[in-house]
Amino acid sequence: HMSNNNEHSEHSPLLLSATWRGVKRNRNGDENPSSFDILSCITAFITFGSMSLLLFASRRAANDAPTSSPYIVGSINKGMAPQQQQQQQHKNRNRNDMIRPGSTFLDVRGAPINAHGGGFLLHRGTHYWYGEIKSGPTHLLASNSGWGGTRVDLVGVSCYSSRDLLNWEHRGNVLPAVTAVEKSNHDLYLKNVAERPKVVYNAHTGKFVMWLHIDSEDYSRARCGVATSDRPEGPFDYQGSFRPNGQMARDLTVFVDDDSKAYLFTSSEDNVAIHVSQLSNDYLTTIGNYSRIFVGRYMEAPAVFKRQGRYYFVGSGCTAWKPNAARSAVASTIWGPWVELGNPCRGANANTTFRSQSTYTIPVHGEGGSDRFIFAADQWDENNLSDSRYVWLPLTFEEGSGNPVIGWREEWSPSLPSDAWPSS
Repeated sequence: HMSNNNEHSEHSPLLLSATWRGVKRNRNGDENPSSFDILSCITAFITFGSMSLLLFASRRAANDAPTSSPYIVGSINKGMAPQQQQQQQHKNRNRNDMIRPGSTFLDVRGAPINAHGGGFLLHRGTHYWYGEIKSGPTHLLASNSGWGGTRVDLVGVSCYSSRDLLNWEHRGNVLPAVTAVEKSNHDLYLKNVAERPKVVYNAHTGKFVMWLHIDSEDYSRARCGVATSDRPEGPFDYQGSFRPNGQMARDLTVFVDDDSKAYLFTSSEDNVAIHVSQLSNDYLTTIGNYSRIFVGRYMEAPAVFKRQGRYYFVGSGCTAWKPNAARSAVASTIWGPWVELGNPCRGANANTTFRSQSTYTIPVHGEGGSDRFIFAADQWDENNLSDSRYVWLPLTFEEGSGNPVIGWREEWSPSLPSDAWPSS
């Protein structure tokens, strides 16, 4: 768009030159111009002045425009329509420069981000955040009253995208609930449960594969659902649900190793144990290889990552929506044995994981990337689930032991250079 301005600035000297030539010579080529020629010259100067003012105004508008916008507001330039300009300015006003754990996270529109129990995917330089849409009234079924299992009707899975992990653009409901009464037997019917979506990319098939916990409203079905898409921003096509290896499955996560093999972690056996199951090459099902870990420990909300050849686990105990002390573990192989390391949280409210529950550990790539992770968690409001918040904190490692550590920060930024990354 600057090319339009450049064209005028390149042609303006020609106009000025032509004007001066008009002053110096009349039609006969004489040096003394006639009154008619003088009048013509004055008209030319006025025309040139008007164009200069218009050029100045357009450049001034360009300088005043938001630096993140490639458009120039001016009558000479072909840019955004007025409505688009307003939307771009609104996005700029809602830009985030810090993470404030426990606050309401806003997207670039200024709307609260609605993506709970989330999973994250980095694909071609863009981060994608998938999560449960919690909206509508919170209610408690009689069947769940014994353990406090409040819930909202199923709406679907949301998707947001970001280049910097700070400013998130809403990409829509990528796996909507089924609302028709005649389809009430569908897994995604609004009275059912679809939680903790995790998306991985299969480079062999070119598909984005979503795994999620599928259940009845009383949590008795305990299954895994699978959906696929050709694009990270969806929409996703639901493929169905099953019990991996014939076993119950509730809270889950998916981990893709360096060799592209993928593994499913599920809270199984009525949450008595965590199961680790190898996925098929297309990531659409399990293949029968699985291991039982943390048997008798009643864990849920699993988050798994790898650092310097070792596998790490962060999860929680089973206390419904109420927070408890986080748990962590380490292993030299994905199958175990896993050695528990205790609560990685430090400081005030560490015994409740800062009143939150784990959902994912986000690798931060770039300078110092191998040692930079974000602990992402949900701060549930059991009485108003739609007002649940997010707690994101830097996950660091103790010198010597290498054990993960999570400390509270009022605000912080993942864009800090590695030497300014918050220490344990």
